[in-house]
Amino acid sequence: MVKLLDEIAGVDGGAVESRLPGVRFFKETRHVARRPMLYNPGICIVVSGHKVAYVGGQTFRYDVDNYLVTSVAMPFECESFPSQENPLLGMFIDIDIGQLNNLISMMERQDNPSVAVSNGRQLAIGPSAMDADMKDAAVKLVKALQSEQEARILGPGLVREVYYRALCGNQAPVLYSLVRGSGSFSQVARIIHMMEGSYSEKFDIQQLADSVHMSVSAFHKAFKDITADSPLQYLKKIRLSRARDLIVQQGMKAYLAADEVGYESPSQFSREFKRYFGRSPAELMRDVRSS
Repeated sequence: MVKLLDEIAGVDGGAVESRLPGVRFFKETRHVARRPMLYNPGICIVVSGHKVAYVGGQTFRYDVDNYLVTSVAMPFECESFPSQENPLLGMFIDIDIGQLNNLISMMERQDNPSVAVSNGRQLAIGPSAMDADMKDAAVKLVKALQSEQEARILGPGLVREVYYRALCGNQAPVLYSLVRGSGSFSQVARIIHMMEGSYSEKFDIQQLADSVHMSVSAFHKAFKDITADSPLQYLKKIRLSRARDLIVQQGMKAYLAADEVGYESPSQFSREFKRYFGRSPAELMRDVRSS
């Protein structure tokens, strides 16, 4: 699979869309120092080299033996390490909540202790062991995505198989909780989904807590247990990450990006952007223009 991905991964240092929407390939030939990232809900499979995620004092290595599952949009820090023989190579598969829910309904295993819904406050990102079945599903998906016809005909079913394998893995309780749970994880996950989808709006923490029938202090604790951030810290990271995407991908000017993501003060946006990413929006814009 390393050879296949190396041929189709495309641009070094970036991600490219595959022939199937929701599946992207990535490639890094050089070490990339620890930096802020934002992963949407999805499954990240690495076939060469490894990545290290840093989240709230915890670290997760994902590599050929461990894939990463992200159940909600998660800001975190990441470091990339190519191997000595090959570049860092892998793919990211977006999670479709509707498909996940449908699969869980078909599996009819909600009462099985081995895949019990997590009513505790488990972090929404974590590694899962790459067993033979998941590896086989990933290989078949990569092979199918080399052909337009196979991507169209076989691709959706193979993505569904990857979901199924993830529902049999270490992160299954979180994925079950995401769509079926009634505990604090699923309640906070619904708020996170709403915040991530409307990050430019103002949020009242009291109202958010009330909407999930929690006190403000309990809501703060549950939110931090799941994301490693307070609600306001999480919202700020989402806004800054989305603003960075607008600057890099659309060439948007900094003050317009700031307004687009909900900042009323361009100077505050610039200060917080530099504190988070280590360089100002203006420096990022210069880099984008020169690349």
